Amino acid sequence: MDGAGSWDALEWTKIERVSRSVSVGVMEFLLESEEVIVEEHGVVLVNTDEAGTLLVTNYRVLFLSDGTRNVISLGTIPLATIEKLNKLVTKLPSAPRQSDKTPSRRLLQIIGKDMRIIVFGFRPRTKQRRAVFDALLRCTRPTSLWDLYAFTSGPSNFMNTNPKVRLLNEYFRLIGKGSYIASVNTIEDGSFTLFNELWRISDVNSNYTMCPTYPFAMIVPKCITDEEVLQASTFRARYRLPVISWCHPESGAVLARSSQPLVGLMMNMRSNADEKLVAALCTQLVGKGKRRKLYIADARPRKNALANGAMGGGSESSSNYFQSEIVFFGIDNIHAMRDSLARLREYLDTHGTTSSDGMSSFLRHGGWTWGGGNLSSMSASVSTLGDSGWLIHVQSVLAGSAWIAARVALESATVLVHCSDGWDRTTQLVSLASLLLDPYYRTFKGFQALVEKDWLAFGHPFSDRVGMPTLSGSGNMPFEVSRQSSSSGSFSSSPMRQSSGSFSSQVPAATSSHSQNSSNNSPIFLQWVDCVSQLLRMYPFAFEFSSAFLVDFLDCVLSCRFGNFLCNSEKERQQSGIPDACGCLWVYLANLRASEGSSHFHYNLFYDPLKHQDAILPPAAALAPTLWPQFHLRWACPAEAQAGELEAHCRSMSRKFTELQKAKEIAERKSKEVTTAVESLTAELRNEKQISNSAMNLAKKASRENMAIKRAIQSLGCKVHFSSSGDCTVDIETNPRQPPQKFRYSSPSKREPDGSEDKSDLSVSITVMADNAISSDPISRVCEALCPLRTQDGGCRWPDAGCAQLQSQFIGLKANFDAFDRLSIYDSYFQSE
Repeated sequence: MDGAGSWDALEWTKIERVSRSVSVGVMEFLLESEEVIVEEHGVVLVNTDEAGTLLVTNYRVLFLSDGTRNVISLGTIPLATIEKLNKLVTKLPSAPRQSDKTPSRRLLQIIGKDMRIIVFGFRPRTKQRRAVFDALLRCTRPTSLWDLYAFTSGPSNFMNTNPKVRLLNEYFRLIGKGSYIASVNTIEDGSFTLFNELWRISDVNSNYTMCPTYPFAMIVPKCITDEEVLQASTFRARYRLPVISWCHPESGAVLARSSQPLVGLMMNMRSNADEKLVAALCTQLVGKGKRRKLYIADARPRKNALANGAMGGGSESSSNYFQSEIVFFGIDNIHAMRDSLARLREYLDTHGTTSSDGMSSFLRHGGWTWGGGNLSSMSASVSTLGDSGWLIHVQSVLAGSAWIAARVALESATVLVHCSDGWDRTTQLVSLASLLLDPYYRTFKGFQALVEKDWLAFGHPFSDRVGMPTLSGSGNMPFEVSRQSSSSGSFSSSPMRQSSGSFSSQVPAATSSHSQNSSNNSPIFLQWVDCVSQLLRMYPFAFEFSSAFLVDFLDCVLSCRFGNFLCNSEKERQQSGIPDACGCLWVYLANLRASEGSSHFHYNLFYDPLKHQDAILPPAAALAPTLWPQFHLRWACPAEAQAGELEAHCRSMSRKFTELQKAKEIAERKSKEVTTAVESLTAELRNEKQISNSAMNLAKKASRENMAIKRAIQSLGCKVHFSSSGDCTVDIETNPRQPPQKFRYSSPSKREPDGSEDKSDLSVSITVMADNAISSDPISRVCEALCPLRTQDGGCRWPDAGCAQLQSQFIGLKANFDAFDRLSIYDSYFQSE
């Protein structure tokens, strides 16, 4: 077997990044702060038989096709999503007498936590596989929390807000104080301890001294003091005492959570503080005057609860809690869930369209029927799916959550949920029941609040379950390493293929010692998201988000690209400074939705908030889960994993409708602008018309006055000529033999304040004819003899006239309508002497 002797001599030193420059065209595929560690050419993705370039970066395994230079999704997987690595060696078929000379195929199998199994083939007699394997071995099990890509990339464009502030805002909403807005100052000065008639927000765990895995603030009964809270915590495993997770705003019904009580092997230990706290959760029924019933839902099988008594745990006795009933849900532990998902993944890889060995399930047994070529193989594949147990486990969680929601909604009862530690099955049941009870949690904003409250704040150990390092150290190893050898032309990745007889595999020759430390890994959160997808399938009108959103959300959680789901508790995330040092998953997803608005595929096209305004209570007959196509089948059966034609058509119609709606809004906006412009022009035209009418009236008035002046001056024996030049000319004839004397007077223009000249609207030209001259100055004689405004003392009744202003240098009258308006003309002026 290749390299068997050198396995123990593996050098566990840090892999240095490649010193040579990255190939041209690779940088465009890298994210911010993503660096290439290993780059190998001529690698084959066995699943699709496609050659390309394999890169190992500080964030993911990246596979680029040689033909298209595009990223191949199947061959690209984040490092944190890798669960197991296997080195495989297979013999290529060769002609007789050449078997010894036929090179072996060097393969590397990568098993992911997201239901895929990838196999890469490397060129023989090269060190490609060794370089890639060593790099993956180091990068997928970082020694420190700060070695993760989430810290390397930093917050970047996805700045996180304080999760403690968001938790308080959700608490305010639950106790009916939604008008209050939490802030960092609210936390620092401790002013967040609000209350209503029944419940209050306690800061007894503000420093995480009472319970390091509980949040800094909790909702407890108003009648229970902080001292009693501290006493009650000592009776529960890991000090996880009963606290309120959700409360009905009208009926007062409560959904509470805790860990198992420490009743001991004989089940006879009691705590007055714990019993008082639980009794305070059961307030009086509104309008009935009697105490509401208490249900204690133990998520474990009864035998497991009894077995925990040997270690000091156990379950409550209904006789110690007034008007209570104990119910066991029989949900298996984290180890059963981990094994179940592994069997489901192997089943899908074996019976998918194409599997990790590159062979279609139709051709695996030489036939062209589903699952193989004969009925026995078909029935075997069906039984294998059932043997995985995954759908049964999903159904158990769904049934338990529906039962809890029904008790709260229909009976207004108080339900206390716990398992052993109160952070796995308890979180699944409480959060799923809350999703059924409260329509707010079925929106984008509410879903975030639900996950941050029940999963993050109440201490689901994400680092342990996903396999990432914790604040204290490297934590659980994220994957297992094994080596397998096969002499056949293919290789085996599951026991099911061994049973078919076509494949033979040997027991792994070597397994790393840390593979046994992964016993705490479990797909608990993945299973819960699967349950949410089942509800979304059953109630497509009740959820604002789509199944595609759940897939992207789960991928982000498994990739550890963001800091929201690192560490095991709120305390650890605060101590490591994750909210400030890492990007926020919620901001990233919100930015994706904002890029396309409501037409983005994360939005559920069928969402109708008015159709499910209250609790959703699915009957037991409807709780028949199926495989989640968008997640479970996307790698093994990509064609079947795509959204249905109906949904795709509806999304296309919705996109077109959105475009038409935008076009309509643009047209309406332009129409409004045109209407405004027309109204403005109409107003201007109306104003111009008024000005024109006023000018016409003034012109008519001026014409009448002009005719009056003309008649008045002609009555004096003067010839009057009017012109528009602005000049005034006087012609005087003293005798017939002499030509008339002409005097021209140009009246100065009146300048307006804005600099423009105000020209007279009318000029008057007067010619005076006289037969004999009496005075030596003809102008004076005419002025004295003919001017009707001349007084006996030589004055002038019209001092504003041009002749008076020029001291009778010539006789001239410039039409000044303002002066004429002020002039009083008597009829006697125009009578003959």
